[in-house]
Amino acid sequence: MGFFSTIFGFFGFGIGISIGLVVGYFLFIYVQPTDVKDPEIQPLVEEDSETLQRMIPEIPLWIKNPDFDRVDWLNKLIEYMWPYLDKAICKTAKNIAKPIIAEQIPKYKIDSVEFEELTLGSLPLTFQGMKVYETDEKELIMEPSVKWAGNPNVIIAVKKFGLKATIQVIDLQVFLAPRITLKPLVPSFPCFANIYVSLMEKPHVDFGLKLVGADLMSIPGLYKFVQEFIKDQVANMYLWPKTLEVQVIDPTKAFKRPVGILNAKVLKAMKLKKKDLLGASDPYVMLKLTEDNLASKKTTVKHKNLNPEWNEEFSLVVKDPESQALELRVYDWEQEEDLAKAFDRTQSMQKAPEGTPPGGGLLVVIIHEGQDIEGKYHTNPHVRLIFRGEEKRTKSMKKNRDPRWEEEFQFLVEEPPTKDKLHVEVVSTSSRNLLRQKESLGYADISLADVVANNRINERHHLIDSKNGRIQIELQWRAS
Repeated sequence: MGFFSTIFGFFGFGIGISIGLVVGYFLFIYVQPTDVKDPEIQPLVEEDSETLQRMIPEIPLWIKNPDFDRVDWLNKLIEYMWPYLDKAICKTAKNIAKPIIAEQIPKYKIDSVEFEELTLGSLPLTFQGMKVYETDEKELIMEPSVKWAGNPNVIIAVKKFGLKATIQVIDLQVFLAPRITLKPLVPSFPCFANIYVSLMEKPHVDFGLKLVGADLMSIPGLYKFVQEFIKDQVANMYLWPKTLEVQVIDPTKAFKRPVGILNAKVLKAMKLKKKDLLGASDPYVMLKLTEDNLASKKTTVKHKNLNPEWNEEFSLVVKDPESQALELRVYDWEQEEDLAKAFDRTQSMQKAPEGTPPGGGLLVVIIHEGQDIEGKYHTNPHVRLIFRGEEKRTKSMKKNRDPRWEEEFQFLVEEPPTKDKLHVEVVSTSSRNLLRQKESLGYADISLADVVANNRINERHHLIDSKNGRIQIELQWRAS
């Protein structure tokens, strides 16, 4: 009986399933429910806040806050440019990270740290909205809401004692609320001199971290620790009122507008050096105003002539007649060698210009050169001069421990500066090192009583807070 009951059981189960499927199909097709009502369509303004929150889990800021502007055009632009931004950002990140890594790895006795893969992925960041503030200052303040849920692939290889370990960062999410200030606004492109960035609240950062293929974030307690550590470190550096400053252009030069035209006529030269084998030269003249990035003017070449005559006229744009000087250089066409020294600024008038107050005068500062100037993080030196609250600076010399500036600056004073000091500071700036963009390479405070008494002093000064740095400065006092 047990065998037959089993056979009949399987047979009944098969028939029951077949009949149930057929009956269910006909009921689904031909029987209409009676308790289903037609949907009611209501405007969003008539819905309550809880219903709206269920319908739209993440409402954009430009909807919730009327002072936030919608920036869909910017998101479209970033989406289109993202493949190119990806390569540019990754290249810049590598250039910034390499010197920092090279400086830090000896402390931990690590052989090398290299990027095996570095890409931001295919998902661009988005701006949920942007708030723009209006102020009476010459500045522009923006507060965008930035969200990025990306799929980057960052693989870092660490080598130590001959062993190699790979660390991979995946599934990165970053939510930021930065304040971006562009100031001061200047009449030179890109129309602002500095960018100041600060965070208005702690950022949200979430990511996956794999070490040799194993997910480190699955370790109990490590995920929360890493999250809080990153938030605290970023907040300590950039949470408002702390800022990250990025200099775009020199503000002291950006405000300089053309004030006139200098017409110069090159007449002739006499007794130039012999540079050819036959005892002749092929001279031409280069004209340039100091503190100007424009290309130099150039005369025609006078072949085989040691006493050339040009009689050629040139027009040069003057931005600051007090500090700029005309520089003349004579070159040989074949050897490109200087045949005469540059225009000697010391041949200028030794008396103060007209209009100088009685009893006053003109303080002339000539920055010649520096020696053994070296920074800890970068060496791109320029000189800052501060006299009675007025600041002037030289051009920056990239990666140069022995810079030669040869720049002249003038200060018009109402009385002899017998009790004043001139503050001279050598500063290095670098846009690549975001953590240490500006570094002081040494300074000197020079008493001006001696130059008033002697009219001219040309000395080399040792820089304070510098190991071996020196700077040669010439001071002139031209009384009225």
